Amino acid sequence: MPIPLINTVASWLLKKRLHQIALFIKYPGEVQDELLMGLIDFAKNTQLGRQYDFKSMGSYEDFAARVPIVNYEGMESLISRARMGEQELFWPSPIKMFAKSSGTTNAKSKFIPVSQESLEDCHYKSSKDLLSIYLNNNENSQLFTGKSLRLGGSKELYESHGSVFGDLSALLIDNMPFWAEFSSTPSNRVSLMSDWDRKLAAIIAESSQENVTSMAGVPSWMLVLLHELLERQGHSHLFEVWDQLEVYFHGGVSFSPYKEQFKKILPRKSFNYYEIYNASEGFFAIQDRNKGGDLLLMLDYGIFYEFIPMDQYETEGETAIPLSQVQLHTNYAIVITTNAGLWRYKVGDTMRFTSLSPYRIRITGRTRHHINAFGEELIIENAEEALRIVSKKTQTDIIEYTAAPIFMKDREKGGHEWLIEFRTPPKDMGQFTELLDNALKSLNSDYEAKRYNNMTLNMPVVHQAKTGTFHQWLAVKDKLGGQHKIPRLSNSRQYLEELLKLS
Repeated sequence: MPIPLINTVASWLLKKRLHQIALFIKYPGEVQDELLMGLIDFAKNTQLGRQYDFKSMGSYEDFAARVPIVNYEGMESLISRARMGEQELFWPSPIKMFAKSSGTTNAKSKFIPVSQESLEDCHYKSSKDLLSIYLNNNENSQLFTGKSLRLGGSKELYESHGSVFGDLSALLIDNMPFWAEFSSTPSNRVSLMSDWDRKLAAIIAESSQENVTSMAGVPSWMLVLLHELLERQGHSHLFEVWDQLEVYFHGGVSFSPYKEQFKKILPRKSFNYYEIYNASEGFFAIQDRNKGGDLLLMLDYGIFYEFIPMDQYETEGETAIPLSQVQLHTNYAIVITTNAGLWRYKVGDTMRFTSLSPYRIRITGRTRHHINAFGEELIIENAEEALRIVSKKTQTDIIEYTAAPIFMKDREKGGHEWLIEFRTPPKDMGQFTELLDNALKSLNSDYEAKRYNNMTLNMPVVHQAKTGTFHQWLAVKDKLGGQHKIPRLSNSRQYLEELLKLS
């Protein structure tokens, strides 16, 4: 079949999905309620279903009253049994795949169950939806005339007791339909390589020979790949390699610190950036407008949503609310019930709603990725925006960063300590530090109050990390490539101290 015809047919099929998206936008409450009752009915004969008497549940209120909110530790014993081969514990269909979490915040890995239902009706469905939305917004797109450059996990899959585990991206690549592999580069063989450096060279060798029209992957690692490609081939920007490149689909970490660096190597105003919000636990939201920074919450992926206001999080008064009760501009922790058997599960992410019709969100950080050692409640959203402002003013490029408290000692006041790796460092680090402090004050009133006359917090301390520090730290922890992320903010000094020793 000629490629232009493939492009036309694929575009037509994907656009059909838009009618279903319009349905949950119009009737969000009804779609979510029906989905929840369907999940409850499907799982009524599992161990959890019998424990909480799913058979007699007739409403969300019954569900919320009987089923406790849990974190990973609350489900760990059941998941461990499932990994040993036991079935029908928390989901009726066989659970034979587990996404090994890539987070750096816990030494202990998490194993998130992936069912066939979540694979098809969530993860793969979201990929098609992303394309549907993009094509609808860009009618002249020639996306399918070329291939998508994908950058997934660098870990291989491992088998144990009849189940398979590895990075989510590796599971998705290993199970994807043939047509998806046909339209992607590099090959599955290269995508699933475990050695990051060998994999990098192999991706460049394969993909540079293809007509790449789109890219997908975590911004920090994608930048490493793209800079390496340009350096090896002696090009100044990516359009010299792929002239028809038109969009970058990104997620996993905030795009804000990397945006200006991407613009330098993608110097076309017409080039599109589309953000997604997914995790090992599921796929949650998609940017549905070309220039919109907010993400449309996807309500028919087999995921039922609840939200905990962050001022109640992990307090005695902690209460989750359904989608119908959320308010604008309130910071929430996300709780999900999924078609892979996670029941009222805390994802660990925080977000706020920017629109209630339709429901659009913006990710604000992690429940445990913040600094609140002195009541300043500094969240990742504050940090990212402050660094964006300062980078623009000082004409610097930031590769990676992390920050932690300087705890009070004797009569000495506390503060924040930052370690930043620059691609283009500031000419005056003192000025950079002052501008960063001022930007944080303008964005966070609690931080400003604590900084007033150095009442509680001293001026922040900022260190310039030597080139490759964060890369080296991830290598030590065997977390190079793909989905792996740097912990940005922490109430603990553990990560900062480890990184400072390498810098």
